[in-house]
Amino acid sequence: MSNAIEIYSFPLSGHAHRIELFAGIAGIDHKVINVDLANGEHKKPEFLALNPAGQVPVIRDGDTVLSDSNAILVYLARKYAPSYLPQDAVQEAEVQKFLSLAAGEIAFGPAAARLITVFNAPLDADFAKAVAARVLEKLENHLNGRDYLVGDALTIADIAIYSYVAHAPEGGISLEIYPNVQRLLKNIEGQQGFVAMPTTKAGLLA
Repeated sequence: MSNAIEIYSFPLSGHAHRIELFAGIAGIDHKVINVDLANGEHKKPEFLALNPAGQVPVIRDGDTVLSDSNAILVYLARKYAPSYLPQDAVQEAEVQKFLSLAAGEIAFGPAAARLITVFNAPLDADFAKAVAARVLEKLENHLNGRDYLVGDALTIADIAIYSYVAHAPEGGISLEIYPNVQRLLKNIEGQQGFVAMPTTKAGLLA
């Protein structure tokens, strides 16, 4: 009987992708269960029993069921891949700072811009692009002389920001002027076990 973690996902969700990405890179035994959002599977009683908010990702690890992508990253790192969550108090706090960035400015910037172009979300495109420019500049400056966001090795901080930053061009946001950010993305993509998120044609820069 398999003890693989079940990851309830959706192929075009960056929040869900970061869990699949981490599981792949960290070598955590898992299986992906895609939830049919288009047909409302996430609003049906069976899924709502896992996450009453009706959102992916959700993981099931034995009797443990967790939602919220950043919370899941912390859980998986702490339980199965501790090298991706520094034990040093300062570095652990730095990781938390980038998890907050992923849930804040990245969500309201590049992720929101992509929601507008890919899913026709009724959001403010100018606001999303302004937030995206601000957060990308922040990342670019932080990465001067650094290969990774925290310390000198990959952590869940890098995983948390990857999906929506890498797919920012789908929201009409170019990464061309952010070479340090591009370098970080390539460092992540070069990891053994890397899992790509599907790219949509909608909104891509020419």
